[in-house]
Amino acid sequence: MKIAIINGPNLNLLGKREKDIYGDMSFEKYLPVLREMFPSVTFYYFQSNIEGELVGEIQRTGFEYDGIVLNPAAYTHTSVAIGDAIAAIKVPVVEVHISNVHAREEFRKLSYVSAKAAGSIFGLGLQGYELAVRWLIGKA
Repeated sequence: MKIAIINGPNLNLLGKREKDIYGDMSFEKYLPVLREMFPSVTFYYFQSNIEGELVGEIQRTGFEYDGIVLNPAAYTHTSVAIGDAIAAIKVPVVEVHISNVHAREEFRKLSYVSAKAAGSIFGLGLQGYELAVRWLIGKA
C-alpha cells in the first residue's frame, strides 16, 4: 500500500513554533515512527508553504497512491483550489489537523477541505496521522 502525506504551510516548523499548540516534535522526526508502525506501507512525504504546489501534489498522488493524509494547515480556511483538487482525484483523502481548529479562532471553523475529504481528524496531535493511516489501510 502506498500513502502520501501532504502537509501545508508552516508545518515545516513543527517542534519549533507554538509548542503549546503543535508540540515539540518535528514531522521529520515523527515520520520514521509512522514507518516503523506500518512497515507494509510505502510512505511519500511532501510539505510546502505554496498553495499551487500542494494542489499539484494532490493531483499527482491522487492517481498514483492508495490514499492521502492531508494537513492543509491555514489553507484549510482559504483554498477553494485544494478542495477542488480533492474532489477531482480518485483516492480517499483524510484531513488531519494537529490542533482542534474548532476550539480556536472563529475563522478556523471554516474548511474548504472537510466536505471533499473522506473524513477529518482534529486536535489529536501527531497521533491524528496514525489514525488516518489506520483508516486508509482498513479501506484498502
